[in-house]
Amino acid sequence: MHDSSDAGSTATAVSGGGGGSGTKGAPPASGEGPQLDRQLSNRHIQLIAIGGAIGTGLFMGSGKTISLAGPSVIFVYMIIGAMLFFVMRAMGELLLSDLRYKSFADFASDLLGPCAGFFTGWTYWFCWIVTGIADVVAISGYVAYWWDGAPLWIPALAAVVVLIGLNLPTVKAFGETEFWFALIKIVAIVSLIVVGLVMVFKGFESTSGATASFANLWNDGGFFPTGPMGFVAGFQIATFAFVGIELVGTTAAETKDPEKNLPKAINSIPVRVMLFYVVALVVIISVTPWREISADRSPFVVMFTLAGLAVAASVINFVVLTSATSSANSGIYSTSRMVYGLAHEGDAPASFGRLSSRKVPVNALLLSGVFLLGGVVMVAIGGSIIEAFTLVTTISSVCFMFIWTMILISYLVYRKRRPHLHEASKFKMPGGIFMCYVVFAFFAFLIWAFTQKSDTLQALLVTPVWFLVLGVAWLAMGRSRARREKAEVTS
Repeated sequence: MHDSSDAGSTATAVSGGGGGSGTKGAPPASGEGPQLDRQLSNRHIQLIAIGGAIGTGLFMGSGKTISLAGPSVIFVYMIIGAMLFFVMRAMGELLLSDLRYKSFADFASDLLGPCAGFFTGWTYWFCWIVTGIADVVAISGYVAYWWDGAPLWIPALAAVVVLIGLNLPTVKAFGETEFWFALIKIVAIVSLIVVGLVMVFKGFESTSGATASFANLWNDGGFFPTGPMGFVAGFQIATFAFVGIELVGTTAAETKDPEKNLPKAINSIPVRVMLFYVVALVVIISVTPWREISADRSPFVVMFTLAGLAVAASVINFVVLTSATSSANSGIYSTSRMVYGLAHEGDAPASFGRLSSRKVPVNALLLSGVFLLGGVVMVAIGGSIIEAFTLVTTISSVCFMFIWTMILISYLVYRKRRPHLHEASKFKMPGGIFMCYVVFAFFAFLIWAFTQKSDTLQALLVTPVWFLVLGVAWLAMGRSRARREKAEVTS
């Protein structure tokens, strides 16, 4: 823990401060081997941020959300997006308060202590592994659209191999890959909005007899046709749609001109939420009455299928396939950097702290890739794609809420101990301390909402096992950590 006099204390190098000795607060000395490199430009960061905000939860999960909540799903996405904007602003102010912070695990460790950094770093790794598994499951479902009856484990395994291959080159190669993946998502959603609006204004009638009209938003039970509990149930999958919104916070170590580019990416979040979530879902429900949208299929594909546009449906299916691949791609990137940083703190085996000649943490990358094989196992065992998707997305959502909560707690400590840094900040969090408590209350509501359905409750009850495992690991490592710190002091 540090007092306010620690304003200039160095971040703890989690997530890529470099290949230093692991001494907290010490920047890596020159000549210690390759370091993570600032190769991500503004266009990379902007598109990575958009890619993080447009995830599999929107393309795959919104069908179930609509079936649970009806048109009120629009308000669900608006509320979650608004709350998470404040989390991102808190993260942005903290990262820019000391450019030696490389990620939120850095400032959690610096402001809350090494244990907080350990739990934050490893939980973020776990979050993205679970999310990646959900993406692999979704990829299998999308491939089945063309390859009906084929063993689902084949595309799942192929996806894992491709993802590892995409991340082995330089970080700039990752940035380029994610740039084009995100661009595909943007073009697809904008195209869907334009085509959908044309169908509405022309009064398009689908093969089921439904007429495209904005009246479909309220003419079947109003905006809340499934009642207040249906509205509450919509928050589970919708929350998962936003995981990855903090991804831009893990790129800080490899971002050119972070003082300029990070604020740009974070401030664009409200616009992205309104366009890519709210407007897209308004159009989908206007074209396809909400009762005709299946929980088991992507409503983006369903909209074109019901309209009789089979070719367009295939194109959209390809887009949502690339979206899932993009999400998992981002997950492998962020988890590899997080494990790399944890290794330099002594919180992961030292072998994961090594970089290749291209400045990529290959061992940490392969670790994440191996765990993604869990998605292959899930689809190989069989069962409903959406059931498997719901289970892993709930676990992921709860763990991401832990990460978002740690960001806000770090912000509160920062405000108390380093008020002069807050005053000097050019990127202050709107609402400050008050909004932190508003978001905490919202997270408490989300946890309660997860208890209201049997499938999400089951996953919610399983999640604490992860934190128990982490607690045991932290205690087991206590003795070796104490010996290492003692050696550093006496050396």
